[in-house]
Amino acid sequence: MHVMTEEVWKAFLTAEPPHTGKLATVRKDGRPHVAPIWFDLDDDGSFVFTTGAESLKGRSIRRDPRVCLCIDDERPPFSFVVVEGKVELSEDPDELLLWATRIGGRYMGQEKAQAYGRRNAVPGELLVRLRPTHVVARAAIAD
Repeated sequence: MHVMTEEVWKAFLTAEPPHTGKLATVRKDGRPHVAPIWFDLDDDGSFVFTTGAESLKGRSIRRDPRVCLCIDDERPPFSFVVVEGKVELSEDPDELLLWATRIGGRYMGQEKAQAYGRRNAVPGELLVRLRPTHVVARAAIAD
């Protein structure tokens, strides 16, 4: 096992095929909640994804912006990146369409990007930007 440098973990996060993230939030009663997400990295180092404003994760992050995101490679020798931070929310329709299209293309291919962008850039959706405050990145766990 070894620690990944920032350059290496960013390459891991943007590699093809893309890994899904597992986002941890805190429910109103304090219980944890984990949900899979599609995400992309912005040039400023933030993680960007979308979610429904009235979904459990949407309600949770509006109440408490502290989150944790885990992205892992489930194939041997296994690697992971865990990101802690706070999220910022936007409902700007242009920004939402840009990122929903970009994320849709990343996971479903460029031929479907526009359809996913239009589907996920509608009223009631949130653009979520996770600004990392702490990152743990390890590679070759089983070596």
